[in-house]
Amino acid sequence: RDKWSKKMDFLLSVIGFAVDLGNVWRFPYICYQNGGGAFLIPYTLMAVFGGVPLFYMELALGQFHRTGAIPIWKRICPIFKGIGFAICIIGLYVSFYYNTIIAWALYYFYSSFSGTLPWASCDNPWNTPDCTNYFGKSNVTWTNFSRSPAEEFYTRKVLEIQESRGLHDIGGIRWQLLLCLFLIFTIVYFSLWKGVKTSGKVVWVTATLPYVVLLILLIRGATLPGAWRGVVFYLRPDWGKLLSTAV
Repeated sequence: RDKWSKKMDFLLSVIGFAVDLGNVWRFPYICYQNGGGAFLIPYTLMAVFGGVPLFYMELALGQFHRTGAIPIWKRICPIFKGIGFAICIIGLYVSFYYNTIIAWALYYFYSSFSGTLPWASCDNPWNTPDCTNYFGKSNVTWTNFSRSPAEEFYTRKVLEIQESRGLHDIGGIRWQLLLCLFLIFTIVYFSLWKGVKTSGKVVWVTATLPYVVLLILLIRGATLPGAWRGVVFYLRPDWGKLLSTAV
């Protein structure tokens, strides 16, 4: 079987699994919903006693047997080989929605090449009378029906939700998003088509770029007005949440 060209390729591949879109939106949402700073206590305990040991076990088994997810469980215990199939199916599901999200990001990247960002104003054909622009304004009247230009760009321009009447009528295919999704899957394919020989080189970008982007977002967010109040509001501990089994 193929081997990693360098130890650094393998290390960066492992690091790449530690940072993804969940760090940007999933973790802050879960942390805020489940007690803010108080949530960090069960999170740290589960990471130390559950997450890290299981992650290390997975790496150790994979490096020792040098097989994929399906045959490795057949070697450990033949009756457990269904776990390998389940892992592959879960990976397939994840690739569906993660690559779709990345396709949206690609569409936003393309749309940003304009003099005025299309999600920064209410003067676009897809905007409604409920669109309320708050950029560069100190006094803004906001009602329960108000929608930001960013929200309307996403729902009415990117997804065109207004063309759908419900789950029974999802509307037509957005060829722009279809093209973006096809491009993303093409990039993923050529990143993996020769196994670790190609993926080991790709991770030099995919594993380091998220940290650079997160650092930029951290600096930018920390310099915005009221940033400290936002952090305090987000991390304010709610100790009562620790009594909930859902947390």
